[in-house]
Amino acid sequence: MSPTKMADLGNQWEDLRKQARQLENEIDLKLVSFSKLGTTYSNNRDYQNASDTSPLLNKSNSDHMFDTMAMQIEQLLAKLTEVNDKMSDYTQNLGVNSHSAALLHTLQRHRDILQDYSHEFQKTKTNINTFMEREDLLGSVRRDIDAYKNASGGLNRRSDLLLKEHDHIRNSERLVDEQISIAMATKENLISQRGVLGKVQQKMVELGNRFPLLNSLMNRINIRKRRDSIIIACVVAVCLILMLLYAFH
Repeated sequence: MSPTKMADLGNQWEDLRKQARQLENEIDLKLVSFSKLGTTYSNNRDYQNASDTSPLLNKSNSDHMFDTMAMQIEQLLAKLTEVNDKMSDYTQNLGVNSHSAALLHTLQRHRDILQDYSHEFQKTKTNINTFMEREDLLGSVRRDIDAYKNASGGLNRRSDLLLKEHDHIRNSERLVDEQISIAMATKENLISQRGVLGKVQQKMVELGNRFPLLNSLMNRINIRKRRDSIIIACVVAVCLILMLLYAFH
């Protein structure tokens, strides 16, 4: 390779390195401002949450600033990516020699910087998007609350209605508990009465089984009483006859 061509290649490499460093500095400054925008957005949101009377962050201005800075950083990252690709093509055209190792090391360093910047940009962008979505949600909820206040006359009336409804529910639960207690007591009473009736029925069955024996015993007693009465009547009759015979003689 001629010295003139080597010099041209060297100048080309230096120009690419200058462009890469310039773009990296610009991206670094833009990322710092972009990160401050996210911090400011978060602090404003926290301050607004602490005071209900404070207006929300101007959504149109914040969205415009966010979109503009994000677009500028994306353009700078795209340019830096293009410069790194040109530097990669330069090292491939140069071939393998003692000088190419240092160039590859420099190219790798620029690629690492590009990767770090891209990662930081995506992280900050995601955080800001999350804050903005949360702010939109809070604003929507707050508008719904204000609309409800205007329609119903305020949250105090709603609280009173909720308390009254809560009292009605508790009274209903108390009545249901009392009815359940009465039903349980009635059930226990019926079970106790069933046990008593079962015992009475068992006694009646036992008495029914013993009744024939009692009937036979009563019959025997009656027969013996009748026999004793007959014997006594015979004795009395004989005595009367003897007395009459003695009297007439």
